[in-house]
Amino acid sequence: MTILVLGGTGKTGRRVARLLAGRDVPVRIGSRAAQPRFDWEDPGTWTGALDGIDAVYLSYQPDLAFPGATETVRGFVEQAVKQGVTRIVLLAGRGEPAAEDAEDVVKESGVQWTVLRSSFFAQNFSEDFFQPAVLAGEIALPVGEAAEPFVDADDIAEVAAAALTDERHHGRTYDLTGPRLLTFAEVAAELSAATGREIRFLPVSKADYVAALRAEGLPEELAELFALVTDGRNAHLGYGVQQALGRPARDFAGYARNAAATGVWS
Repeated sequence: MTILVLGGTGKTGRRVARLLAGRDVPVRIGSRAAQPRFDWEDPGTWTGALDGIDAVYLSYQPDLAFPGATETVRGFVEQAVKQGVTRIVLLAGRGEPAAEDAEDVVKESGVQWTVLRSSFFAQNFSEDFFQPAVLAGEIALPVGEAAEPFVDADDIAEVAAAALTDERHHGRTYDLTGPRLLTFAEVAAELSAATGREIRFLPVSKADYVAALRAEGLPEELAELFALVTDGRNAHLGYGVQQALGRPARDFAGYARNAAATGVWS
């Protein structure tokens, strides 16, 4: 079996690829820098990336909630099936209607499938995205008192690797979260404890956050995504890690200590 890992240089993809390679499973990285090249915005690159592939880890960028994502995923899945792919593991977001549309595309494709519905990654605070805010000592977001069960990307990768290599996970939708709910203020407190310096959470308005995104050249849809998934719909725990791997999910505090030890916030 040869596995195509889309987003193979990203937070979850590179972890999935590393785990598979460690098990001597042939892996092809799907990215714009890889050979053959893969680009979501260039369907002409899909055929070469899929040549000889049996299974796919499907991680869509920038997010399944963004406009046009479902139709792009549909086109890719149809091409994958045409070229003989027999298993797809889809990374999706919790509480996102558009992500559920993409889930249906995979489920109805006729191949073996597993869906990984993930909460916010803990690694968003140490690998791009929120890392500059942590370094600056202030996390400013339009989320108020919203609570989120942050999940460790290493857990996602372990579940994905299992689903890609073991047919027992076929037809399963795993709700992947950490073991407890945390507000962003509580996250700031955990990061403060791990780093030994003060990191605070600053709630801001959606308008101010959109202005900040524009200033940084980031898509304004991120503000809509935050509003969508921090309205309380995701303020509950999932047990997909336990169900898939037979062990509890990693806790945010452990992630923060381990990340701090690497010097990423120094």
